[in-house]
Amino acid sequence: MPFIADLHIHSKYSRATSRDMDIPNLDRAAQMKGLDLLGTGDFTHPLWRAYLKKNLSPVAPGIFKYKKTLFMLSCEVSNVFYKKGKLRKIHNIVFARDFNIAEKISNRLERFGDLYSDGRPTLKLEAKELVKILLDVDEEIIIIPAHVWTPWFSLFGSNSGFDSVEECFEEMTEYVYALETGLSSDPAMNWQISSLDRFTLVSNSDAHSPGNLGREANVFLKPVDYNVIKKVLKEKDRNIFLYTVEFFPQEGKYHWDGHRKCGVSLSPVQAIKNGNICPRCGKKLTLGVMHRVKMLADREEGFVPPQSIPFKRVVPLREIIAESLQQGVATKLVDETYTKIVSQFGGEMKVLLDVSLEELSGFIPLRIAEGIKRVREGKVKISCGYDGVYGKVRIFDEQERDNESGEQLSLF
Repeated sequence: MPFIADLHIHSKYSRATSRDMDIPNLDRAAQMKGLDLLGTGDFTHPLWRAYLKKNLSPVAPGIFKYKKTLFMLSCEVSNVFYKKGKLRKIHNIVFARDFNIAEKISNRLERFGDLYSDGRPTLKLEAKELVKILLDVDEEIIIIPAHVWTPWFSLFGSNSGFDSVEECFEEMTEYVYALETGLSSDPAMNWQISSLDRFTLVSNSDAHSPGNLGREANVFLKPVDYNVIKKVLKEKDRNIFLYTVEFFPQEGKYHWDGHRKCGVSLSPVQAIKNGNICPRCGKKLTLGVMHRVKMLADREEGFVPPQSIPFKRVVPLREIIAESLQQGVATKLVDETYTKIVSQFGGEMKVLLDVSLEELSGFIPLRIAEGIKRVREGKVKISCGYDGVYGKVRIFDEQERDNESGEQLSLF
């Protein structure tokens, strides 16, 4: 059985995060989603760390357990610093092997920012200096730059980032061996840049509510502990790391260029033609992920590096059900249908990725099965996200949505 991990999430102590982001709710959501391992998020927050220590039990090197769900100590920090005359804002994910190390990290970082104010603290600390501090605490610490392409707060961000990993981390680059693609980017986009070939690409949900767990994830051949994960990431071991689960990147809220206040969404070609200026108000556009990728790319779209980790794209099952039934995602009917399906097949991930269409069609409405089939085949219609506005994925066209019975849709 594949082992599925979502290693970047947040707790209820992070800003703009659901109060339901506590351990019991995370455990329940993980079971519904079919996730085996979660990052704890926010271990630098003293109250959350104490809560984790009280509720989690160690079961393997660097791995803890609550009921059926495994956890790995993780946090995200926001590094804000000046470099080469420019203000930089970079988010990084940090993993620790045990609570003693997590506490030592927190004690070292508290001089650079208020750890109580936010589960994802803002640190006045250069990214490479963060790596030095972490390695001084424990040489086995894992650090992964987060959602590396988003315009705000990321390694390659158009507003405050860098043009290369080396430019950011300098001599400490050798200790960074994985990058998080983020919701607005997928591995195929990153493969257009040859300098990223040595890095293992990971995908996580960055969830701020239980319902968003697993919207992106990492799939391993078998259960893994902290040491195995570090080795797999460092060596890009395709025998253990099978693939990542990805959003359709166009659905991410920073995929295309645009200006949210004016409702303007432009492709990189259109934006460049317009001088990267909003055609309505004349202000600077927020340049999206595709724009930045094209700026740094030295390969044609479609190139696949020989040792790359594969990926599969998904649409959340609730969204598929909602569109299939022509209901809102938060409606009672969608919730009841979702619960029935995931309970029958052992979790959302299995339904989206593994269960055969024949088996699905024998249990669920034909229209929902057809929706799952189309997502697996990539036969969807997408309007791209921009400047903080999520894109929209459509599975059925207007004519099909008007046919309430959906009987004309063939599964095969």
